[in-house]
Amino acid sequence: MKLTPHETAMLDGAEGPARKFAMEQIVKVGRFFDAADTVPVSQVHIMADPEALGPSGVDFLEHLAQLPEKERRVRVPTVTDPRGVDFAAYKRLGQTDAMADLERRATAAFEAMGVMMTNTCINYQSIIPPVLGEHLAFGDTGSSIYANSVQGARTNFEGGPSALAAALTGRTPRYGYHLEQRRRGTTLFEVKDRPRDLAEWGALGGLIGRQMGSYWEVPVISGLERPITSDEMKQFGAALASFGSTPLFHMIGITPEAPDLKAVFDGPVPAARKLGRRDIADLMASYRPKDDKLDVVVFAAPQLSLFEMKTLAGLLDGRTINPKVALLAATSPDIKSAADRMGLTAKIEGSGATVLSGVCFYQMYAREIGQANGWTRLMSNSAKLVNILGGYGYEPILESMEACVASAVAGHIVGRPA
Repeated sequence: MKLTPHETAMLDGAEGPARKFAMEQIVKVGRFFDAADTVPVSQVHIMADPEALGPSGVDFLEHLAQLPEKERRVRVPTVTDPRGVDFAAYKRLGQTDAMADLERRATAAFEAMGVMMTNTCINYQSIIPPVLGEHLAFGDTGSSIYANSVQGARTNFEGGPSALAAALTGRTPRYGYHLEQRRRGTTLFEVKDRPRDLAEWGALGGLIGRQMGSYWEVPVISGLERPITSDEMKQFGAALASFGSTPLFHMIGITPEAPDLKAVFDGPVPAARKLGRRDIADLMASYRPKDDKLDVVVFAAPQLSLFEMKTLAGLLDGRTINPKVALLAATSPDIKSAADRMGLTAKIEGSGATVLSGVCFYQMYAREIGQANGWTRLMSNSAKLVNILGGYGYEPILESMEACVASAVAGHIVGRPA
């Protein structure tokens, strides 16, 4: 792996132990993936919530944060994924003071390193959107696939240590989706029926994700005749990345690298695998239980945009959540502030629901929260969340936001409104 004189100096420890660690991480990852060299990145998104970090991970961050300032500060703009604790709500959710203390420690360490605590997985919607050809080091799978696919930027899925290494050095190994040849389409899907709501867009992403055989497959989607909204792309991509560990997709005539089929495939275009209304309905039906018991409704993963907050506020305005059911809606701190100012938070919480800021449900000790509150039956319009939470002791149901709200008000699962 070819290094510049500056990179070699950092690797040798000339700029302190933090950048030495960072270059060691970059070299190990780069050699594993046969990277020829590194590529400069313009921004970093770190996924390092305390549940994933654990006490030892937080100890490591604190060790770096105690180094001299010139050695510990990040070198490119660096933002954070959702955290594990919303300090305004954690006690109501059954989280412990120990969880909150670990969160405070991690936050203080990140801030000492110059990391901006944006606490969001929708940084591409709410902070600064990447642009075509921009090289990044993004950690969250949903933010990575959106940046790669919808915006035409360049990133791999970066684990916490790799993202931190990129932040400290301003570079990442040049392999995978930083390379043009890895961004070519491998599999073609033809969508016969356009999804009708965000849950169905997520279901479509899940269907395609289930057919991906490896990280290196790039699905190409045709048959969608008109543009897709940012929130629809968000749910589709997040589910595709969750079900399929897939960092990139192309939509013909919609995403920037896919004006037509010839532009995304090398050689003959493969036969299309067709997906339609029945396939979407079957995936959603596979999550429906035999009875109508319901404990909690969660809107998260990804966090809600301002438009989604407005829709939710409209659905809940003047209605009351059944006391047998909890309803949680997670958004980013900046969107929460805007929702407060516009009166959306008041409408949502006036129903008995809870708006969470800077967190995402599956990253905030979801298993422990479920146990503390006796929650097992969970309903959401996020296919990504439904896919993940089956491994956290929940029985998840995938439905539209309208059906989720109607169920929370009724106190039991109800069908999709006509």
